[in-house]
Amino acid sequence: MRADAARNVDTILQTGARLLAQDPSTSIATIAAEAGISRRVVHRRFTGREALLDAVIHTKLDAIDAVLSDARLDSAPVAVALHRFIEGIITVVCRYPIDQDQMCRDDAASYARMLDHRKRIAAFLQRAMDQGLIRSDLPGGMAEALLKQIVGLLARQFSDHDPARAADIAVDTILKGIGDN
Repeated sequence: MRADAARNVDTILQTGARLLAQDPSTSIATIAAEAGISRRVVHRRFTGREALLDAVIHTKLDAIDAVLSDARLDSAPVAVALHRFIEGIITVVCRYPIDQDQMCRDDAASYARMLDHRKRIAAFLQRAMDQGLIRSDLPGGMAEALLKQIVGLLARQFSDHDPARAADIAVDTILKGIGDN
């Protein structure tokens, strides 16, 4: 794919993710106009809104796969892996803000990938608990839920401008809490 075609596809995917997250019935014409690309160019690549939505979901899942691999959740020191993960995942969430939890349910393969992501993150958080960096007496699923909420909040506040700073805040909050100690 030529560089300009790749940029167009990336722009379509990011714009589509943002607009479809706001309104799942957003038209291809609206997405094309917002992306600054002709509707014909969008239709050349995607047969319709459902095809675009599928591409957004698969692109987001691929990006999460890359973040999980790059973070080395199973081998890097916990604080380092946590920072890498949060910095990467905030970038992904800002780029593709569509809620994959709801979207993946209709596609068994995508849903299985999403569940695998969650399993890998849960295993990482368990490793952090085993090392005493995160409390081990939390109710089941609480660490995962808090991580998701913190990432979501910081992604909205920092957008795509400074994911490293957002990750600094998130890691500090997760490992030390919100107290002033």
